[in-house]
Amino acid sequence: MAPIEVVLADYRKAAHAAALVDLLDAYARDPAGGGTPLEAGVRAGLPAALAARPQAFSVLAYEGAQPVGLINCIEGFSTFACRPLVNVHDVVVLPSHRGQRVAQRMLARVEQEARARGACRLTLEVLSGNAPALRSYEREGFVGYQLDPAFGHAVFLQKKL
Repeated sequence: MAPIEVVLADYRKAAHAAALVDLLDAYARDPAGGGTPLEAGVRAGLPAALAARPQAFSVLAYEGAQPVGLINCIEGFSTFACRPLVNVHDVVVLPSHRGQRVAQRMLARVEQEARARGACRLTLEVLSGNAPALRSYEREGFVGYQLDPAFGHAVFLQKKL
């Protein structure tokens, strides 16, 4: 087994673009990712769309030449800190490589990039039923968000457009 290499993706490199789309599609097909493959237009356009957004970056994990993990991130802004923040948007590790600390190695690279961008924190969303991911994130220092315990923890909501 080759060592795992973690790199910052270059969306304009064909190999990185293909790895990003293939790994994200594998995640989308998984029940934890919704169980539906990416649409053809998303597959075709995603690398260029991310490349056009300087606030986006991705981290890829490889075992030899095989891509085995992906994290997509989007930089946001904390008005309370007046500094950027980085949202960890997608975390993908192929089933064959789960339990091998691939996500932790990718998260370390994400943190390195976030610090280089001057970010004040990392954020992420995770489904409450995904216990292995929750444990993994907690081991890496992620905790539920709250300001005043009397108001409880933050709840992630969405409205599709």
